[in-house]
Amino acid sequence: MATRYTDEFRRDAVRIAISSGLTRPQVSSDLGVGLSTLNKWVQKHQHDDLMSGPHEEVEKENKRLRKEVRLLREEREILKKAAIFFAGQSR
Repeated sequence: MATRYTDEFRRDAVRIAISSGLTRPQVSSDLGVGLSTLNKWVQKHQHDDLMSGPHEEVEKENKRLRKEVRLLREEREILKKAAIFFAGQSR
């Protein structure tokens, strides 16, 4: 008997296959789906808006990541200046 997959699972599989950077054989193996089945899903759903649905979670995560990137850049600049300072002290 063939396994039935939900539409949500299919959309997620297509999103992973298209955007993860993994090969389709890797994705199909990881998800436990046949390669030909995954390829059919990709052909059928590749033009769908795979990010449809609530975007609030994505926006919150993007905001958090932007803040983290800003802080890390500031820390990196401080460390660069400290390295230059201490390199000058040792001479």
